[in-house]
Amino acid sequence: MSFRRGVVRQSKFRHVFAQAWKAEHCIDDVRVSRVTWDTALCAVNPKFIAVIIEAGGGGSFLVVPISKSGRIDQASPTVCGHAAPVLDIQWSPHDDNIIASASEDCTVKVWQIPDGGLTSPMTEAIVILEGHSKRVGILAWHPTAFNILLTAGCDNVICVWNVGTGELVYQLNDAHPDLIYSVGWNKDGSAICTVCKDKALRVIDPRRGTVLKVKEKVHDGTRPMRAVFLSDGKILTTGFSRMSERQMALWDTKDLSEPMAVQEMDTSNGVLLPFYDPDTNMVYLCGKGDCTIRYFEVTDESPYVHFLSLYSSKEPQRGAGFLSKRGVDVNKCEIARFYKLHERKVEPISMTVPRKSDLFQGDLYPDTAGSEPALLADEWIAGQDAPPLLVSLSGGYSAPPSKHRDTLRSKPKLVSQDSGTGAAPPSAGNAPAPTSTSSSAAKETEEEVQQPRVATRETDGITERPKREDELLNELLAEMKALRAVVLAQSQRIELLERQLARIEDGDV
Repeated sequence: MSFRRGVVRQSKFRHVFAQAWKAEHCIDDVRVSRVTWDTALCAVNPKFIAVIIEAGGGGSFLVVPISKSGRIDQASPTVCGHAAPVLDIQWSPHDDNIIASASEDCTVKVWQIPDGGLTSPMTEAIVILEGHSKRVGILAWHPTAFNILLTAGCDNVICVWNVGTGELVYQLNDAHPDLIYSVGWNKDGSAICTVCKDKALRVIDPRRGTVLKVKEKVHDGTRPMRAVFLSDGKILTTGFSRMSERQMALWDTKDLSEPMAVQEMDTSNGVLLPFYDPDTNMVYLCGKGDCTIRYFEVTDESPYVHFLSLYSSKEPQRGAGFLSKRGVDVNKCEIARFYKLHERKVEPISMTVPRKSDLFQGDLYPDTAGSEPALLADEWIAGQDAPPLLVSLSGGYSAPPSKHRDTLRSKPKLVSQDSGTGAAPPSAGNAPAPTSTSSSAAKETEEEVQQPRVATRETDGITERPKREDELLNELLAEMKALRAVVLAQSQRIELLERQLARIEDGDV
């Protein structure tokens, strides 16, 4: 029997397999929300799992440490500060303790979760963003700029906020004639892609408020669509054909006249939620109500989108959380992890590339986006763009002390009525301070912000300490980098010696 070379496409992800964790590692008795909004209902980062849950009279979501397993007590504390059901939740990519929630009560709230999780119900948000006239269903943190948050509501309006100050910095009122289904940032956060009920795909510059590209009828079907930017600037969309078949399409933003690739799936009616991993260039499609998760690899070679495999189970999923690469187990060659929502359970599912070696597999784990932002909010607002700051996953990842972590540790000093500097126009909907905050609370907030300044004036020499600490930290980081380089070199040398030894044992030498 002879085999022709080149028939099977070579890829290190061809044999990725998915495996659900054992029952004792699942989280049980979680009353997952029955809200009809097409959202993932779950958000995960290396510290916490957050799940939108059923709540009588208002909206709430559960936050537990990622190491949690077993039964959740019905009396467990939740984040319960919304007056109506929560529709979307998203963790900040630059602070694993900060989460934003969007609700039917037309507000967006930002919460600070203490290390270790909640010990009592959380009702007070550190920032309240009020600018939408109808329910808010979409949240998207800026990938590289600190404290920039995008929100989209059923009023067909997109708002961009500086969460550190509570200001509404940009508002897009006229870009969408109908309900917005999906919004996604590109790699450096200079543009967004959106899909709308009018079936059009738009590429928008949010700072200038201009629509850069439009493609009418991306998918012919009338059901909701999704769109996500890939790292090379292409856009992947999911939707429905005229015959109600589920589709995935790949688009080149330089020429939107025809899709680069279209894949038909099946005739199920669940909306396909795409989860994209820029490090491996893999896309995972998770349909609400499906029992499967499909995964594909996107390449530069025709047909561009290559089906790899699918994970199948007996129970349908209500939603899913996708863990950022910083949280996966590199020692087990885990390249992705989902948290599948059942009706009353959260089940982790690992995507793994089988490898025999116990050494760090550098080809599976290129440097990935770390938690440190590349830009401050003011720099991005001023027009700067920057790609994500990358970190190595060799030896696992632990977040370094952030220079910006204290920005949201107390309530921000919001723009006051007698201070017109930097405030967006009243029509944009950004009142000087949230209406739910009383004047006394605002005074307390001002005092909190001003207190540290007074302390630095009165105490000589304290202002010099941060500089010394920064110098020591930089020296320590430099030493760690040098040590890491030595370890990597030694591991490569050991791997080479192992190969030579294997060849000697096999009699090749």
